[in-house]
Amino acid sequence: MVFLLWHEALLPLLWQHRGQGVAIVVSEARDGQYLSDLAASLGYRAVRGSSTRGGARALLGAVRELQAGCSIAFTPDGPRGPRRELKPGVIAAAQRGGAVIVPIHAEADRAWRLHSWDRFMIPQPLARVLITYGRPFGIKTGEAGFAEGLEQAALRLDEVSRKDAWVDGAIAIG
Repeated sequence: MVFLLWHEALLPLLWQHRGQGVAIVVSEARDGQYLSDLAASLGYRAVRGSSTRGGARALLGAVRELQAGCSIAFTPDGPRGPRRELKPGVIAAAQRGGAVIVPIHAEADRAWRLHSWDRFMIPQPLARVLITYGRPFGIKTGEAGFAEGLEQAALRLDEVSRKDAWVDGAIAIG
């Protein structure tokens, strides 16, 4: 499966899925190396590349992970934004890898927000972190399937990111 999440919610979601053998798509920039190192210490594998550099290599690596039966995580608004703007690489990977996409989001009742393009969230000590998993969906073949997949991804990420979504689908961790 493909986990689809906004860049701002990355830190608590890395913690939630640690040690599960998930691969993550990480930028080739220096910041990406820091994330790659952190993720490796938590049991993740990195597929390097992004929409701005090494995109074809990242897409190929993601498809290979999926075809090998592994799950992969994408932040479709990374590595530099704009915030919560979906880029299409995740849809291409899921379509080519025959994977189901699962939108996922995290919020904390107390968190620091960086003054960065994504307003990156760092939960404060003893914060209650809520994680919402959205309705999974597949990507049909062809251009029409790709276009429908883009629509569904945007819609379902919006669903899990809205505050009212926290009532039904939330799982408390931490």
